[in-house]
Amino acid sequence: MDKTARAFLRDLIESISPSGYEAEAAVVWEAYARGFADEVRRDVHGSTHAVVNPGGSPRIMLAGHIDEIGFMVTHIDKEGYLWIQPVGGWDAQIPQGQRVTLRGRKGHVRGVIGKGPIHLMPPDARNKVTGLDKLWVDIGAKDQKDAEKRVAVGDPLVLGYGYEELPRDLAVGRGFDNRAGAFVVLEAARRAQALSPKAEIHAVATAQEEIGLRGATTSTFAIEPQVGIAVDVTFATDHPAMGDAVKRENMIKLGQGPVLTRGPNINGRVFDLLRATAKAKKIGVQINAEPRGTGTDANVMQLSRAGVATALVGIPNRYMHSPCEMVSLKDLDRAAALLAHTAAAFGPETDLVPF
Repeated sequence: MDKTARAFLRDLIESISPSGYEAEAAVVWEAYARGFADEVRRDVHGSTHAVVNPGGSPRIMLAGHIDEIGFMVTHIDKEGYLWIQPVGGWDAQIPQGQRVTLRGRKGHVRGVIGKGPIHLMPPDARNKVTGLDKLWVDIGAKDQKDAEKRVAVGDPLVLGYGYEELPRDLAVGRGFDNRAGAFVVLEAARRAQALSPKAEIHAVATAQEEIGLRGATTSTFAIEPQVGIAVDVTFATDHPAMGDAVKRENMIKLGQGPVLTRGPNINGRVFDLLRATAKAKKIGVQINAEPRGTGTDANVMQLSRAGVATALVGIPNRYMHSPCEMVSLKDLDRAAALLAHTAAAFGPETDLVPF
């Protein structure tokens, strides 16, 4: 991964973009897209589109959702404390006692999610998880009026973690689910352009996936692609907490390449082309099985209009839905290369009927 792409990824991860509040990350994504795409636009739902080779055939949609889980302010009390509700699926063990960053009226506002000291808890409460409905944020405000100078009901917030690199080309940060996918689809479109593709390629940073695959639903309807490939994170199972889940999810390792899903959500011909391209280009891939509709943008893409030939490419991710999600930069780079070469392999004559 070159320095420009790595800086783009860092800027994506550092941005704040819970579902419905994707603008900050979308601005970063759009700026990168304008460096090469034939067309860049934002739709009314908040998804951002970059088009390469307009007028080509078939139309291919590469989708990676750009939203993340977070919280929003729902009440400011008279003492100036902010009461919050979750956006997306949270493990209630994680948020308490964490630092947070809010997108306030005049910029970012720092704060903490408060927690009572264990010393003052009754014994029977010490080993219990504080419910998400009991969380408050302290921004150091004097009172309600002071707090409202900086924040308002409806403002979004995230845990206060950024991007950091570890040895062996690993990276950690908040929101790799799924700005990793948003990064890959745009980088793949950039690389595909240099391969003189026959297809019309739409890279889409979809909005509001974490609350119901919403942006992919509207974007797919509007584009009406013949082929749709979603890129999302998937569970890395190469750490101690997974246990027997390996038998259900397969052994998926960081750094061993992107994951190709098989199952009813996946068009067999698109899967075969992805796997054949990986072999031809010597790109390592891993295989996972999913016996039903997936919980990703691929699910709604497949079912749009009269149907779309759909595939799912996964980026192995340790510690999903935590502030320290971990991915391999090599996996991101290989996924972008695989998608670029696969997109370039499609032509008007490509048969998409699976049997």
